[in-house]
Amino acid sequence: MAADQNNTSAPKRALDGVKVLDLSRVLAGPWCAQTLGDLGAEVIKVEAPGQGDDTRGWGPPFLPEEGGNGPGQSAYFLCANRNKRSVAIDFSKPEGAELVRRLALKAQIVIENYKVGGLAKYGLDYPSLSALNPALVYCSVTGFGQFGPYAERGGYDFVAQGMGGLMSITGQPGGEPTKVGVALCDLFTGVYATTAVLAALRHAERTGEGQHIDCALLDTQIAMLANQGMSYLVGGVVGGLMGNAHPTVVPYRAFRAADGDIIVAVGNDGQFKALCAAIARPDLADDPRFRRNAGRVVNREVLERMLSEVFAPLPVEATASRLAAAGVPCGPVNSIDKVFADPHV
Repeated sequence: MAADQNNTSAPKRALDGVKVLDLSRVLAGPWCAQTLGDLGAEVIKVEAPGQGDDTRGWGPPFLPEEGGNGPGQSAYFLCANRNKRSVAIDFSKPEGAELVRRLALKAQIVIENYKVGGLAKYGLDYPSLSALNPALVYCSVTGFGQFGPYAERGGYDFVAQGMGGLMSITGQPGGEPTKVGVALCDLFTGVYATTAVLAALRHAERTGEGQHIDCALLDTQIAMLANQGMSYLVGGVVGGLMGNAHPTVVPYRAFRAADGDIIVAVGNDGQFKALCAAIARPDLADDPRFRRNAGRVVNREVLERMLSEVFAPLPVEATASRLAAAGVPCGPVNSIDKVFADPHV
């Protein structure tokens, strides 16, 4: 949006004037703080002197520092820490903890991801800081939450993906359970934390009352099972490894083509009919086994074998263009370099 030519000041953003104290490291907490920064908040990231956030060393690749001194910052660190100001404070020392308390006194939001109770000995836990700043929104991000048998355990995304069921439904049939290629559980926890922080911030602005938010990787991952979790709760269906296939929608998967892989995501019977016309197989749409989605799910193996034979000799780009023109959701399976080279992107 073009700025008013007579107004030289920067456009207002939703969280202008909001101060965030980011005591978190690695991904979930920093992702939440970064999102708040994207929305206009002033974010101050507190790191331990020396190494700092663990992800500063999670490389290569590294972005070289100006002048070429030192390895620079890792790409991993950069992905979760834009729009922040950084300060090194050793809050294991009394004077360092006092500095952090002074920062918290001026903040509306604190985000931390230390082990349960780990900040209490420094006077930086929620009871201590809320006594100084009653309207403070204090968000704790952990692996397993503030309560329960696993609360004292440390947790990483990989662990939560496994314990939370995601890996049991990710991977090729007959293969090994597989984690998702990015730390999806960390990222979703960061998004959930952002949502909770914004709700608590609105409450604090209305009432003057802060809140302690408890966000856990395992909680998030179980929530994100979505239809797979509900299928179990409703029908006792335990999902398994299906590769790129969908448990309840067919065809909804990738097919090998002549020069790559093409995704075909047919969400309803009308789209299936359009697909069949576009690939010159209208007979498939008329087949009583495939006319409705429920039948296509039951007869998945037969239908997907037929479609695989159709797509095998076809070029990806031209085929995707033809299907898209026919109203069929589709697209290529892009490598990351092709993602950033895409003209739409």
